[in-house]
Amino acid sequence: MSFEAVNQYFQSVGMEHKVMVLEKSSATVEEAAEAIGCQPRQIAKTMSFFVNDKPVLIVTAGDAKIDNKKFKDTFHQKAKMIPRDLVEPSIGHMPGGVCPFAVRPGVTTYLDVSLKRFDHIYPAAGSGHSAVDLTVEELALHSGSAGWVDVCAIPTELS
Repeated sequence: MSFEAVNQYFQSVGMEHKVMVLEKSSATVEEAAEAIGCQPRQIAKTMSFFVNDKPVLIVTAGDAKIDNKKFKDTFHQKAKMIPRDLVEPSIGHMPGGVCPFAVRPGVTTYLDVSLKRFDHIYPAAGSGHSAVDLTVEELALHSGSAGWVDVCAIPTELS
C-alpha cells in the first residue's frame, strides 16, 4: 500500500516518470545503489526516530551517519530510533521502504545537509524495490520537510 500511495502522490504532481520500480532489492543503501547504478552516498536514506515521543524522519546521504552530539544539540535529546516493529504503524512505510512521501499525519520530516553535496539523489518510494530520482530541490519541495538540519557525520573521502 505505501508504494501505491507514493506513486499516486507523484502522479498527482506530474512526476510519475521519476518513480522507479526496481527488479533488485533497494532495502539497504548498498542494495539500492547497486540496483540503481549510483554511488551509495547518493542514496537518500530515511531514518526514523522518536523525538519527544513523536515520529520524526531524517533524510540523509547514504554515506552519512547520525552524530549523537549534533543530534542532541538539535533535538535536545539522545537519538532514539523507532523500533523495527513500530516503524510501519508510526510512519506508514515498512523498514526498507521508508521515505518522506505519503507518510502518516503527524510525522515531521527533516533533511540533513549531507544531501546538499549532490545534484541527484535517490530516496525510497515506499517499498524495498523502489526509488525516486530527484534533485535535492525536488526532495525539499515534495518531502514536506520542516527544514534542513546538520545531525550527521560524513566520512572523509580518500583521494
